[in-house]
Amino acid sequence: MPITYEKVTYEYNQGTVFSYLALDQVDLQLQEGTISAIIGKTGSGKSTLVQHLNALLVPSKGSVIVDTIRIEEQKKPKNWKELRKKVGIVFQFPEYQLFEETIEKDIIFGPKNFGCSEEEAKQKCKAILPFVGLDESYLEKSPFELSGGQKRKVAIAGILVMNPDILVLDEPTAGLDPQSAKDMMDLFVRYNKEYHKTVIIVTHDMEHVLNYCDHVVVIDKGKVAMDCSKEEFFQDDAILESLEINPPAIIELQKRLKQKGWKIDNYELCFEKVIQKLSKEV
Repeated sequence: MPITYEKVTYEYNQGTVFSYLALDQVDLQLQEGTISAIIGKTGSGKSTLVQHLNALLVPSKGSVIVDTIRIEEQKKPKNWKELRKKVGIVFQFPEYQLFEETIEKDIIFGPKNFGCSEEEAKQKCKAILPFVGLDESYLEKSPFELSGGQKRKVAIAGILVMNPDILVLDEPTAGLDPQSAKDMMDLFVRYNKEYHKTVIIVTHDMEHVLNYCDHVVVIDKGKVAMDCSKEEFFQDDAILESLEINPPAIIELQKRLKQKGWKIDNYELCFEKVIQKLSKEV
């Protein structure tokens, strides 16, 4: 299921003195079955870009095509329910959206809203819990009794239970400790690899981009500044510096060695290859 943006422009508060151009003539295609990172400075338009994928926002101009569904300028598609089954969006701090008395009620809310019977929704709920690292003993617990990481797992289960073909994640590990963040990212990779789903991650964490993503899209002032493979992205010192984001440790190490006079033409993306390269220089 490819995703295509065609000349997409989005203006907040259009026609008022508070208007703001968040996206400007964006042309972009995201390939099916990949894990793509959407990166850029705060306010660059990243979140606005992904909110078009299930018509939470619709273009001021242009169109977005998800599979066979076209989201056209200034109107929501008639088949928006079908679209929102295809595209699941997990917002930053999704645990803040938990509202039911029990975990089971929270997770089955989505399937029931899209036409499942209560019994079918409960079966789907039980099936998805192990995938996010929880078991049936959690079903009758209040989500507000859980740790921060567990709450996030429940919130994400509430999206995955819909089995979306495209999973969109906006800063999914914000506020989590390193181990919880790793567990969360491993979960998304598993969803991509085992179920052949498309995953799109808005992130500032370059370690996550390096370790988990295939593709990188850089958004700058509402435009696509770069659209390339992960390998190509990390070779570009200029774009890394312009983003004002700390590069991964392995890239920073090689940059410093290069500044010290070591011969490094291209950055390697794993430590074993770095060691092999440096051993030849000694």
